[in-house]
Amino acid sequence: MLSVRSVTKRFKRVLANDRVDIEARAGQVVGLLGHNGAGKTTLVNQVVGIAKPDVGEIVVDGIDAIAHPSRARQRCAIQAQANVPISGLTPALAVELVGRLRGASKSEVRARAKDRFERLELGDWMHRPTDQLSGGVKRLVAFAIATATRVPLVVLDEPTNDVDPVRRRLLWQEIRREADEGAAVLLVTHNVNEAERAVDRLTVLDRGRVVASGTLGQLTSHLRNRLRVELRSSPGATPEAPPGTEVIEAREGLLSAMVDAADSERVLAWVREAQDMGRIETFAIQPVSLEDAYVQLTQDAAEERERAA
Repeated sequence: MLSVRSVTKRFKRVLANDRVDIEARAGQVVGLLGHNGAGKTTLVNQVVGIAKPDVGEIVVDGIDAIAHPSRARQRCAIQAQANVPISGLTPALAVELVGRLRGASKSEVRARAKDRFERLELGDWMHRPTDQLSGGVKRLVAFAIATATRVPLVVLDEPTNDVDPVRRRLLWQEIRREADEGAAVLLVTHNVNEAERAVDRLTVLDRGRVVASGTLGQLTSHLRNRLRVELRSSPGATPEAPPGTEVIEAREGLLSAMVDAADSERVLAWVREAQDMGRIETFAIQPVSLEDAYVQLTQDAAEERERAA
């Protein structure tokens, strides 16, 4: 449904995208992960025809999105970072108007909107003026507007911003549902923990370049024999690192480190003794996460840039 090949985009001295490749197939949620300024939104703008790449190829559902942006745009829907301008409308009417503009019948759009709002637990807000809604609810309404009708490609740019934890979980279920119903979903985020729960594949961007791409298992495979140790102490103190561990974060009240799985029993014994003696309050030893892999990937990319400079 989406094929991006060697896309490059420069704004004066800033290389926003540097030979980016990404692919999203029907039934998949593909995450585009990166810190603020990594080039994620710039790439999205090119996919939906708001901007044009300097070099490269973008194909949406078999349509050349660069040569025929308006045709390609009809095959996709986008929830942008910015709030949707729906002042003066109710959520139900906003979704209905967008669905009708896309060619769906009134009954089809209303039924789809009602079902969506119920699953997001927004039924009480369907017919309220949008100026009475919180930022998080408006964000969920924007998702409902973007998915008012079924399209081959759904692009979601930071869809969970401002959404409360309970409805955030419901939103992830709805994003998954879009893929299960046959759409390809391109999910743009900088929230590593949420991406780990929601996506089938990930592409990691750093300063406009792809530094890794694959399934969650592939991106964390090089850390498979490592464990993460997290120690917490009372405020005002920083926990001591267990011997033989590699510290990855240390600040007041918290220390995180990596250790080889083969050394886990030794470290566990040390940690329990430290807890018994009151040097730490709580601890956790667990497999490495996508966040650990992401931090290492971006650090490796930064070191490579320094060597090249």
